[in-house]
Amino acid sequence: MKVDALELEDFRNYRRLEAAFSPGVNVIYGENAQGKTNLLESIAYLSTASSHRARYDRELIRLEAESASIKASVEARERIFRLEVMLRRGGRRQLVSNGVRLKTAEALSGVLKTVLFCPEDLSLIRAGAAERRRFLDECICQLRPRYAAALSQYKRLYEHKTRILRDWEEKPALLDTLDDFSHQMAQAGAVLIHYRAHFIRRLQEAAAAVHTDFSGGREHLELGYSTVKTVRSPMGSTRDIFEDVLEHQRSHRQAELEARQCLTGPHKDDLLVTLNGLEAKIYASQGQTRTAALSLKLGCREIFFHDTGEWPVLLLDDVLSELDRRRQEFVLHRITGGQVFITCCGDDGLEGLSQGAIFHVQNGQLM
Repeated sequence: MKVDALELEDFRNYRRLEAAFSPGVNVIYGENAQGKTNLLESIAYLSTASSHRARYDRELIRLEAESASIKASVEARERIFRLEVMLRRGGRRQLVSNGVRLKTAEALSGVLKTVLFCPEDLSLIRAGAAERRRFLDECICQLRPRYAAALSQYKRLYEHKTRILRDWEEKPALLDTLDDFSHQMAQAGAVLIHYRAHFIRRLQEAAAAVHTDFSGGREHLELGYSTVKTVRSPMGSTRDIFEDVLEHQRSHRQAELEARQCLTGPHKDDLLVTLNGLEAKIYASQGQTRTAALSLKLGCREIFFHDTGEWPVLLLDDVLSELDRRRQEFVLHRITGGQVFITCCGDDGLEGLSQGAIFHVQNGQLM
């Protein structure tokens, strides 16, 4: 799986860009605020139809423009795909594959899969549960269409139920539909819990092995899963999980009415991360935090390869900063196999990656 060529028009600070890339390692270096991260962001968008830095698509459009486009020639599953994204400041986006308009964002990940590591990923370890849930969702959605559909459904149901709980005192008739929404949320939620539990078990094996190598055997990474308390076995069948989630919802019905918000469900799940038995969120150093977050991403990459037979495109943004020399060398050794894009401020110390291509970014231009 690889991105052969990329075209950008009015995306972020790129007025116009046309570039062809190596199937191996592509080093993109330059000073800060020149467009290195924007380039990786555009490739990731072709996979997930979302940005790790922007809440709204309009933020991706160059300030002086009304629209932007991302186009790429992608090789996957022994086929060539032409992917196109059109963003409009005042309209809906368009996603196209080989001239056919796609109905859902999930269809993009069916073609191109990416794993992105960026400085913001330190929040995977340091921030609250929402960041870790988003990481799980992004990974599993690229692998399991059923999970992506259940997640979309759950989010819609959650919004509806939240409005009911917020407004029921002013509009008591809304309570007639509350139990039905809770029932549907339990059904969709059971699918989410089932897939998350199985993915975390696989991620434990892959990420722990990466982290052990990363730390020279001095640190042990362990993952756990925190979900609805009444769920007896997250690894069990979705039917059993559904019954357990529904029981928890029923026991919290009055509390939700009083609090006017959803108090139970997989929207409160968390991925638990420990290093040598200590909670990483509290005790990990800056370097350990970066190493643990990168281990999660590289572990996810290996799961993708195992399931699809192709390495996902690996996007590493400023990955080497704040790592000691030994850990830097480990990263550069570990990323062999598949196509990789790595950004840095200079090309010093990257001579071992000469089998790929090196680009210099300056003022939104790639040289």
